Amino acid sequence: MVRVVFGVLGPTVAAVDGGGALALKGPRHRAVLARLIVARRRVVPVARLVEDLWVDPPPGAVGAVQTFVGALRRVLEPERPPRAPARLLVTDGPGYALRTGPDTVDAWRFETALASAAGLPAPKALATLEEALGWWRGPAYAEFADEDWSRGERARLAELRLQAVERRAEAHLALGRPADAVPDLDAHLTDHPWREDAWRLLALALYRQHRQGDALAVLRRAREVLVDQLGVDPGPHLRHLESAILTHSPSLDPRPAGAPQHDPAPPDTPLPPLPPRGARNRALTSDTPAPTTPQPPHPPRGARNRALTPDPPPLSNPPPPTTPADLWTRAAKAYNRTVAKGTRARLEHTVGLIRNLAVTGGEGLAEARHHRTAAITAAEEFADPELTARVIGAYDVPAIWTRADDPAAAEQIVTVAERTLAALPTGPHDTARCRLLATVALETRGATGPRGPEAAREAEALARRLDDPALLAFALNGRFMQSFTRAGLAPQRDAIGAELVELAVRHGLVTYEVLGHLVRLQARAALADFAAADTHAATADRLAERHELPLVGVFTDWYGALRLSAAGQPARAETACRAVAARLDGAGMPGLERGLLPLALLCLRLTHGLPPDPDPRADWGPHRPWAEPFTLIAEGRHTEARTALRALPEPPHDLLYEAYSALEAEAALRLDDRTVLERARTRLRPAAAELAGAGSGLLTLGPVERYLTD
Repeated sequence: MVRVVFGVLGPTVAAVDGGGALALKGPRHRAVLARLIVARRRVVPVARLVEDLWVDPPPGAVGAVQTFVGALRRVLEPERPPRAPARLLVTDGPGYALRTGPDTVDAWRFETALASAAGLPAPKALATLEEALGWWRGPAYAEFADEDWSRGERARLAELRLQAVERRAEAHLALGRPADAVPDLDAHLTDHPWREDAWRLLALALYRQHRQGDALAVLRRAREVLVDQLGVDPGPHLRHLESAILTHSPSLDPRPAGAPQHDPAPPDTPLPPLPPRGARNRALTSDTPAPTTPQPPHPPRGARNRALTPDPPPLSNPPPPTTPADLWTRAAKAYNRTVAKGTRARLEHTVGLIRNLAVTGGEGLAEARHHRTAAITAAEEFADPELTARVIGAYDVPAIWTRADDPAAAEQIVTVAERTLAALPTGPHDTARCRLLATVALETRGATGPRGPEAAREAEALARRLDDPALLAFALNGRFMQSFTRAGLAPQRDAIGAELVELAVRHGLVTYEVLGHLVRLQARAALADFAAADTHAATADRLAERHELPLVGVFTDWYGALRLSAAGQPARAETACRAVAARLDGAGMPGLERGLLPLALLCLRLTHGLPPDPDPRADWGPHRPWAEPFTLIAEGRHTEARTALRALPEPPHDLLYEAYSALEAEAALRLDDRTVLERARTRLRPAAAELAGAGSGLLTLGPVERYLTD
């Protein structure tokens, strides 16, 4: 009889044991098979399969499932006679089950191997773990990462794989091969920096190579990562190991053959065992428990209940005065003592801290971006979509610039947000949905697809229905980010800014009040209403000074340079541009900073009839395609300039849409390219009453009407 084996440690596959892969047809066939493997030989009702396969099941969904099952049976049991009962994919009561052996699924064999390795001598344990880790071809159930039914199983298997990597390192150490453990642990910690046991093993491996300084540096880095990213202190194993390394404790030396090989832990503190099947990530959900505090003796009858009504301190001994720095330190220590480590609460509180860090500017903003993605990754490992939604949605930091500082991170956040939206159970989760949708709108800024505007509309509608001011402000920020689908939308953005200011003043939302003024500054500048723009700039500066928001000055200073250009003072405007560009260095906003100075200088010279003089060696960043024709014209390479001009894509849907379109028109005029002129005219015509580029609040190329007339 043919034996069929299954693989889910990567894409879902089936194969004849010792032979070739079986053709599983389409993605829904593989989804049915994977769903039954997740069920571990238990019956999955047809109704549940329908729910899991379709968000909106079609009328013939039950029949379709039966068709998929029939096709799978023919592939898995090709020699089964017609109408004979199935042996593998069986019908049982209201549904189906995959009755395959425990050694035929790679994930099940992996669990068995991992459990057995714990009781084997180091050489056999290492061989077993190496073989088991070799079965992984990618993330478990790789093509079903977005499915709710796979989420818990994927998280569980991912945790067991991390455990296997660490057990393999332990085996290398037990065999006296610390150098073999270091590379794997380094790579392991790059992707999973919250794994305390991996930090411990890496430090020990370095120490056993006589690299005491490197080992201590690893422990310092572990402390920084754990505290900064997760808000947890290193556990007792790391603390004890650091002390042992500093004193060259003999307990760190390799054990003789046959002796227990675990590295030292604090006295009477056992190392954590391999978690049972179904356990969550220990690094996130359970640390070594603190020693139990003895209960005080029962007070004598009549004594005051000290826990509820403590006596006041003596008036003659007032507490010492507390400075803000002391208060922060004491509160942080109290938090660490009283809030359990690795809990959901800690993770959510950490996101609140990250949010506050973002508005400090500079290094704080850059650190906040890094920690934010780490927090989202940690949240997903709980396999709890409601928690993930809260962690993503809590980062409601107002955003004014329409280009992401870290596009890869933005894409990752959108992917997780969309996955979480799909996974949220039905019920009262509209607030979480609204925040996720607003996040999608914000993080898809500048994109040309329909999803961003759609998410912005949905978030705004939900926020208005929920009547939550903070939620509405967040949603309006998302709508602002998606209000660049064409030129000439400055009046619409002005209205968004006005509503943000009014809403924020009424409800004390200071950061959104500042955002509203910056939005209006940009919009009124686009409409050449500089008196109003000046007022909004001054108000934003005043609020920023009062509430310590240093990044606001970057935008108002750039506006000051734009204002000088619009007033016909190009020399002073150039000086101002160079000064504020220097201020951008270290401001933590690469999406704004990169290439902005050469772009602003090019626009300034074109506006005032000066030679463009573009520097081909400058870092133009994302602006290079629109500067390239001018560089080639300056070098006399007109044919190449015309080719570069005609190859220009549609400008990104962001604050520089009109500026790019005006640059395209100006280059086409210089090259007498009527085709491109007509293309630019079509794009610019809706903004006929505006100043080209001034809607960015950073630069301008003068009236759009001039380009239309030319």
